[in-house]
Amino acid sequence: MIVYGVALLGFCLLVGVIGGDLIGQAIGVQANVGGVGIAMLLLVVLASKSNKRIQLGPVTGQGISFWSAMYIPIVVAMAAKQNVLGAIEGGPLALLAGIAAVAASFALIPILSRIGEPAEPLPPLAEETDSEPVSNG
Repeated sequence: MIVYGVALLGFCLLVGVIGGDLIGQAIGVQANVGGVGIAMLLLVVLASKSNKRIQLGPVTGQGISFWSAMYIPIVVAMAAKQNVLGAIEGGPLALLAGIAAVAASFALIPILSRIGEPAEPLPPLAEETDSEPVSNG
């Protein structure tokens, strides 16, 4: 069930926020330091461990996989927004450095995509039956 994925995501987020606040207090900063990153790493580790050690039903595993896959792009988008606002406030050099980093990342995509073994194709979503399709009209 997707609810288990949401529960795992909520647990990881709470642990990450508490951990980030404790790190911030330990170094004397009145901010959450790395809490979202901690939560993301914890989610990836727990999601991969749950698939190997705990026998979950297929729907439960899909829920956990869905939310673990959704969390990472959300975190990246949040961090990118903060970085853009900081670059605009930081002046033209910070903005230029950000543009250069993005351009370098785009340039490295074709090179990095050639590294490693090709991925296996995904299985079909639903199996087709031998019967004829039912028409609604």
